[in-house]
Amino acid sequence: SLILEWNSLGMWEEDFFLFCQGLAANSVLQRLDLRSNEISHQGAEELAMALKKNTTLQELDLRWNNIGLLGGRALLNCLHSNKTLQRLELAGNNVPSDVLKAIELTMTYNQDRQAILSESQNRAHVLSEEVLRLKDEKTKQFLDLMDTIDKQKEERAKSDRMATGRVRKLQEALDEQHSMVNSLKAKLQMTEAALALSEQKVHDLGELLNAAKRDQTRMAECHFKELQQQKKEIVDREGKLLRDLSAASEKNLLLKNQVDELERKCKVQQDQLFQVKQDLTNRTAELKLQAVQAEEHQEMEKKRFKQRLEDMESLRVKEVDCMRQHLETSERSMQDRIQRLEAIRVALEEELSQVKAAALAECSRAQEELIEVRNQARLEEQQRREHLEEKLQQMTESLKKAQNCYFEQNQTFAEAKAAAAQLRLHADGLERQLEELQQNLKSKEEEKVTEVTKVKVELQAERTAQAGLREKIAALEREMKALSSNHREALLDKEGEISMLVEKLRRKDAEISRMREEEAQRASFLQNAIMTYVQGCSLQAPSSSK
Repeated sequence: SLILEWNSLGMWEEDFFLFCQGLAANSVLQRLDLRSNEISHQGAEELAMALKKNTTLQELDLRWNNIGLLGGRALLNCLHSNKTLQRLELAGNNVPSDVLKAIELTMTYNQDRQAILSESQNRAHVLSEEVLRLKDEKTKQFLDLMDTIDKQKEERAKSDRMATGRVRKLQEALDEQHSMVNSLKAKLQMTEAALALSEQKVHDLGELLNAAKRDQTRMAECHFKELQQQKKEIVDREGKLLRDLSAASEKNLLLKNQVDELERKCKVQQDQLFQVKQDLTNRTAELKLQAVQAEEHQEMEKKRFKQRLEDMESLRVKEVDCMRQHLETSERSMQDRIQRLEAIRVALEEELSQVKAAALAECSRAQEELIEVRNQARLEEQQRREHLEEKLQQMTESLKKAQNCYFEQNQTFAEAKAAAAQLRLHADGLERQLEELQQNLKSKEEEKVTEVTKVKVELQAERTAQAGLREKIAALEREMKALSSNHREALLDKEGEISMLVEKLRRKDAEISRMREEEAQRASFLQNAIMTYVQGCSLQAPSSSK
């Protein structure tokens, strides 16, 4: 446990980077408190890189820092690879609620995973202890059997020594021994029937195991089909996004065409202004020529009509003044119009440049968002594949363990069968010895008594072995139930992940619709501006023609 609250570690980026490297290399620390340390989104990204490599940290407190949206996403991405962190506090960091919910879901998943791992470890420990105990019991039973065999051999040697003196007494008890042999045969038949029943039970257990294997294969196929369906849905969504991009590009092309039309109109207006200026220069030149011609004509008429000139001089001076005033007013009005047209042209050029910049920025932003969405989808698919592969490996390992247990049981059953066959052979050999050695009846009786006791011991051992097999079968059934419950929990986890993906896609669709609305609004604003400009140009055109 390490508590470092109220130390402002995030202000020194290089030192905090070294601290994150040490945390990534650490393999002992389980709890870390970094409250109120002014950690930015960059520091959060470095912490996320460290958490990807750390495998022992269980609790991390990052309350009251400056992590923000980017830092929260970085921490959420690192939790896909970190499976040991069980608690992460992010209050007071301006992290959105959807990111916090996703982090909480991953924390609950990690907690459940740790609980399942601890339970599996405990079960494995208990099973290993049971296996060791069974091995000890089997070794003890084998040693006991060897001791009994040695004792029986010694007793047989003694009975052979004593047999020569008791042959005559054993002839009368032959009938009784035959009856005992018949009873032993009946008992052997009973044991054979019990063995047949046990074989039938083992066969039934094998069928149950085969049914369980078929169910597991069917479930694996269902999972594979679900994965293929998810892939198809993701491909369809990517197609939709590409179609939306194509529509946006078409809109941008339309806007570019409109901008080109506006530029053409501006050029046409500039040409009109140039023609107006040329017309003004031509008119001023013509007026000047007319004035010169009038002056020459007046000079000629002065010589001819001196009397009329004196009367007309006042009138001519007044007319010239009027003409000059009219020319000055017309020149001023034309210059004002030229200045207004130039100001309108400059404003239109600025608007065109702004529209081009906005369109380029929107295109770049849409492309970046598409790239991010694709990368996130690919990462989520890879993580899901890895998770499912791990689960399939665990299932195959459990199946292999069950098969090994089943093979071990079959081996024990075969050993029991071999022991029964040996017992039958031994009984046949005893009968032959009884027929051949009628004189050694008393020794045979003692041997039969010892054989009966040995058969009883073996029957008891077989019963205990059957009880052990029943217990193992019950344990296997419990393990199958646990595996089915784990499988159901995994299915629930997958359904939760699918719901999360659906929510993310819904949010992306909402963002795309919002972008479309904004583009429509901008297009409407551009259309209004173009219409007002066209109306102004149409109003100015008739006034210039007048």
